Amino acid sequence: MHSWHWQAAEGLPYLTCSLLKSWPHGFFTQQCWPRTPADLVSLLQPAAQVYRVKQVHGKTVLASSEIEASVTQESGEVERPAADGLLTEQAQQAVWVCSADCTPVLIADEVTGQVAAVHSGWRGTAARIVPEAIARLQAQGSRIENILVAMGPAIAGEVYQVSTEVAAEVGASLLPPATADSPKSILQALENIPNSPILPDPEPGKARLDVRKAIALQLLQLGIEGDRISTAPYCTYQQPDYFFSYRRDQLKKVQWSGIVSTQSS
Repeated sequence: MHSWHWQAAEGLPYLTCSLLKSWPHGFFTQQCWPRTPADLVSLLQPAAQVYRVKQVHGKTVLASSEIEASVTQESGEVERPAADGLLTEQAQQAVWVCSADCTPVLIADEVTGQVAAVHSGWRGTAARIVPEAIARLQAQGSRIENILVAMGPAIAGEVYQVSTEVAAEVGASLLPPATADSPKSILQALENIPNSPILPDPEPGKARLDVRKAIALQLLQLGIEGDRISTAPYCTYQQPDYFFSYRRDQLKKVQWSGIVSTQSS
């Protein structure tokens, strides 16, 4: 069982996972708001180059060389490419995602030292963005047996009510296409699997959805061993002292999660 630890830097609490101890990383809290990755990277590795994107609840994953932030002349604002996953290609690159109920996923390769950061809400999970990020790492030399994955604080399944259609869309990502022909058949197929990400809800047409369990099942299906996957024992919705939750507060505030690549081992 991998442990999660509270850290504090400059009086700011954040979480680390023992699974990723070889990489500077952090799942930051609402206390760090409104600091940006450009500020927070100093707490992990001040010399690292920072990469972030414009998150759009999609399945696009970009490598560091594909992320070119441009400044629009009229407004002076930075235009970032639309994506929900980022991966590094060299050492000392820090990749960041933000979340406020969706799952922040940090991925590392213990041989190459390269890393990825993914923002995976229900839409991204249905589109299998985390497996997509791992496929991108594999394309640049990673092997499945060397991958480590930590999922940070997110809304827990027990309090995340969604429509049965949404639950089925996520559920379909875990089933062979032939068995995923209707929402009802998808939910029935997932009812009896161990550690199901779909939980019953007393309201008709609703279900409870555990996005992190769905991601974990996708990872297991890829061949990643269970002891190489860790989920933070924290819920953004139920722990307002530490985390923003869009579903709870309807505020456009986020917490950041980031990880820094290292040299090949």
